[in-house]
Amino acid sequence: MKCKCQAEAAGAEPPVKKRSPTLWVFGTLVGIALWFVFYSQLVPFSDWIVSLLPIAQEGHMHEAVTFFFYDTPKVLMLLTLVVFLMGVVRSFFSPERTRALLAGKNEGLGNIAAACLGIVTPFCSCSAVPLFIGFVSAGVPLGVTFSFLISAPMVNEVALGLLFGLVGWKVAVAYLAFGLGVAIVAGWIIGRFHLEGWLEDWVRNARAGAIELPSEKITAVDRIKEGLTAVREIVGKVWPWMIAGIAAGAFIHGYAPAELLASIMGKDAWWSVPASVLVGIPMYSNAAGIIPVVEALLGKGAALGTVLAFMMSVTALSLPEAIILRKVLTARLIAVYFGVVGLGILAVGYLFNAFFV
Repeated sequence: MKCKCQAEAAGAEPPVKKRSPTLWVFGTLVGIALWFVFYSQLVPFSDWIVSLLPIAQEGHMHEAVTFFFYDTPKVLMLLTLVVFLMGVVRSFFSPERTRALLAGKNEGLGNIAAACLGIVTPFCSCSAVPLFIGFVSAGVPLGVTFSFLISAPMVNEVALGLLFGLVGWKVAVAYLAFGLGVAIVAGWIIGRFHLEGWLEDWVRNARAGAIELPSEKITAVDRIKEGLTAVREIVGKVWPWMIAGIAAGAFIHGYAPAELLASIMGKDAWWSVPASVLVGIPMYSNAAGIIPVVEALLGKGAALGTVLAFMMSVTALSLPEAIILRKVLTARLIAVYFGVVGLGILAVGYLFNAFFV
């Protein structure tokens, strides 16, 4: 027996040696410090790159190219940092925990909680169908569910982080306040209509058992790994769209006449806000991809409310999202959803134009 045990022990695989949590934390802090060093040198770096190109130092081409080579590393660096930090934050909010927090919530406070959770949870319009089914089956009221689904793609942490870095904290805070307002009020109004009968039958009849939360303890290293995974998955997926958005913004910055944009998207054109919403609905982009275009439009004199209404319609009322939601909602409920949210976005556009110069 002793020989057998010794043989088994000899054949056993050695335990995997885990890296020290201290090294992970130290490496993360060093990486963040290097991020700030590189970020502070973007202006001279972009100027150096542009100086090497065979273009005239003045004119439309120079303005467009300078915008592109400055904004591309700036936006991608901001996106990487924000996604990493929020990936760490998101490790505290699994889908199961989010459903458990919202299940059984009454309307009103439930709408507020759902809209706030939408800011920090890892969901976008592409996740609408499984989330909707999970929330409804967990007993989350319909209006509360809509508050979450409106807030998650429109008032997410990436949009706020990029707005803060590109156009300032006042715009970011105002966008946060108005965006949450749209999500809360629109969800509450839809809940008041009691439209559960307009869900598809198979969704309405779905019922889930008790929600089981994961019991394992998540360490600091696990949370850092979650942040790195978020960077790999999100930044790796959206960077082509980011560059496309920056290229569009560079073209607008260099070639679009300021007077023309100001006349079309300025405060004096009352129809500019509804027109921007209608233009944004057929488009599909996440907030990170559309913000470089927002930055360029603002730089050319477009009204802030008009531009942000366009951004909200692209992220919260996209046609692809409606097609996805059709699997779980009837056409009548989708129409109500678009109508209520659309009116909220119009109100935000006009209020921004009224209060921001």
